[in-house]
Amino acid sequence: MAAIHLLDASVAYPIYDARSRSLKNAVLRGIGGRIAAYEGRVAVQALSGVSLQLRDGDRLALIGHNGAGKSTLLKVLAGIYEPSQGRVRIEGRVSSLTDLTMGMDLEATGYENIVMRGVFLGLSHAEAKAKLPEIEAFTELGEFLNLPVRSYSTGMLVRLAFAVSTASRPEILIMDEMIGAGDAAFSAKAKARVTDYIARSSILVLASHDKAVLRQFCNKGALLRKGRLERFGPLEDVLNSYEHQPAAA
Repeated sequence: MAAIHLLDASVAYPIYDARSRSLKNAVLRGIGGRIAAYEGRVAVQALSGVSLQLRDGDRLALIGHNGAGKSTLLKVLAGIYEPSQGRVRIEGRVSSLTDLTMGMDLEATGYENIVMRGVFLGLSHAEAKAKLPEIEAFTELGEFLNLPVRSYSTGMLVRLAFAVSTASRPEILIMDEMIGAGDAAFSAKAKARVTDYIARSSILVLASHDKAVLRQFCNKGALLRKGRLERFGPLEDVLNSYEHQPAAA
């Protein structure tokens, strides 16, 4: 069984040159949060004391205005960030679609990248190789898969990365907005694949500003405000709280 346990998790980003306003502003724009003290230095407090538990069947929508801490929380759940305080325990294999090309080598061929990216996502070498025919067919890249991916257009690279990233059954799926891939014809194919990929996951955590998407895929909501968990519960209750939250929150 998959599960997520987050207890009083906080994330702070120290700003080593507190006199540099441009650096401070750049960090704030990128990750949100508020200025605070951390180990004697000026820091951005991106998350503060967040606690939540998720189990099989939970589909969590992360909701909040820009800078509320959604992206930071996604990275904690994906194992990219360690909390500076508190604890996080993840039970089950995590699949993160926040960076589709992570683990790929631009000098390697498409086929080689299918295996490398598959292993990076937690498949064994044999499992990744077994996915080759299915991924090859889905990408429609044909002989291009024999070429280094540095020769691909952006659209071709996205097709390949998307196909590999959605080829296995996820236990815990972490997503930042829905994924589009390629031209209109391929995008319809990709949308159907994402819908199936989500259905196969045990737990979903999705950050999005699109309420229709959240209502389609999620049954719970977590409302973040300035790095704090303001409300957690049934999706419609949380969306209602969000709609009455000041835009500057």
